[in-house]
Amino acid sequence: MKSTNTWERFKQWQVNVPALGFSFDFSRMDFVESDLQGLDSKLRGAFEAMKELELGAIANPDEGRQVGHYWLRAPELAPDERTRAEIVDTLESIKTFCDGIHNGRCTGSGGPFKNLLIIGIGGSALGPQFVSRALGSVASDKMRLEFFDNTDPDGIENVLDSLKGQLNQTLAVVISKSGGTKETRNGLLEAARAYEAAGLSFPEHAVAITGRNSQLDSTAADQKWLKRFPMWDWVGGRTSELSAVGLLPAALQGIDIDEFLAGARLMDEATRGAALNSNPAAMMAALWYLSGDGEGSKNMVIVPYKDRLELFSKYLQQLVMESIGKDKSIAGALVNQGLSVFGNKGSTDQHAYIQQLRDGRNDFFATFIQVLQDRSGADLMVEDGVTTGDFLFGFLVGTQEALSGNDRESMSITVPRVDARTVGALIACFERAVGFYASLIDINAYHQPGVEAGKKAAGEVIDLQGRIMACLRGEAGKGKTAVELVALLGGGDSPEIVFRICEHLACNRPNQVMRAEGSDPFEARYSVDCS
Repeated sequence: MKSTNTWERFKQWQVNVPALGFSFDFSRMDFVESDLQGLDSKLRGAFEAMKELELGAIANPDEGRQVGHYWLRAPELAPDERTRAEIVDTLESIKTFCDGIHNGRCTGSGGPFKNLLIIGIGGSALGPQFVSRALGSVASDKMRLEFFDNTDPDGIENVLDSLKGQLNQTLAVVISKSGGTKETRNGLLEAARAYEAAGLSFPEHAVAITGRNSQLDSTAADQKWLKRFPMWDWVGGRTSELSAVGLLPAALQGIDIDEFLAGARLMDEATRGAALNSNPAAMMAALWYLSGDGEGSKNMVIVPYKDRLELFSKYLQQLVMESIGKDKSIAGALVNQGLSVFGNKGSTDQHAYIQQLRDGRNDFFATFIQVLQDRSGADLMVEDGVTTGDFLFGFLVGTQEALSGNDRESMSITVPRVDARTVGALIACFERAVGFYASLIDINAYHQPGVEAGKKAAGEVIDLQGRIMACLRGEAGKGKTAVELVALLGGGDSPEIVFRICEHLACNRPNQVMRAEGSDPFEARYSVDCS
């Protein structure tokens, strides 16, 4: 087979991390050495900013916060003794608590805990979900994990159905830094109601991971929950997987969190140096910049050829897009930066969107992840001398070649196996690459004003719903259209939003809000009967 790539280029743009057995191939990206040299000044600034961040500088100026997720796997780097001690003490507390759960010293009302219900959203769920899927084993997991990761009542009911009759052996872990995140608050209330309906005390089955003195912290203390673990201001949600947020669920599942942390620490050590030919995270960031003309004009497609890594693209969507998607530069200029991420897994992708990647819009670069070890058990030959893993490898290389043959860019990461050390290292590598890239494009990677704007808008919808209900009660028995309701509310609200709220209420609370058909859907009339 003749490659579309050259052997010399392949050797030149290979970056290895011997301590982890990782290799990064950048040879299929469209660049030459002078392109990297042109970024020299920006890269020096990125390395300096990263150094200052790790030393404890205020790296999130909007919120006046340090950014310390790198300290989580190397507490000795923490800028003060108190922070170092908190990291070490929390890790030991996690291990002690998990040992008590696994050895039956801490039990539910039905005996030893067998199930784990994680209640969180965003970084409080995506990381634990990815790690659980990547490293879990039906045969050896010490606990089975379920998630409330949305405020969707149907999804919540589905999870509760899977735990029916088992809540007395289910430990609930509620994760929220502020304690005020509505989706998590709602999941907590839904879970508490389910436990109470089963005749159980929720606090006797509950653990909190939250900020000190938060609303959730106070609730857990007042109700005497089983345990509370800290979330610190200097760890953002999307970089919290190596904190209690990710370590506690992983340890409860039976994953070796020391190896998890060791992988991240080794990758951190490999990505601090300023030489691109030995720093895979800096090289990734530089090529993201060059491929997208410094504006994120190309999407990043994550294609892991391993089922266990299927959720990695979903995890990276938050890590990359919440960090990079910003409208203003640090200096305040309008930049509208972003780097879109999507992906699934190989070779499933080959039967889905690879067709477009090969022949359609050239608006992406792919990141392939190859796992050298096919399986831990005995192989099956599906053809003479060929295993299922051989086919998976063949599809990976074949897809890379097909894309390169049509001038489509890709890079690849090869790892020895999927284990705790590998997964910790993958997370750390992309965390570092995101930090470098943010410096290259001069944005703050560590705040999320758009998320807060969405939360504020959601609150306004809930407030408007309350005003609509009050208005309908004041006009009891009198059907009103959305436009008429807007007038009664003072005329400042959107008819569209009022209409959609009324439709939602009429569908979900038919005993409270009645809907009468109009001459067209938008002339429907809504009323309440207060008799």
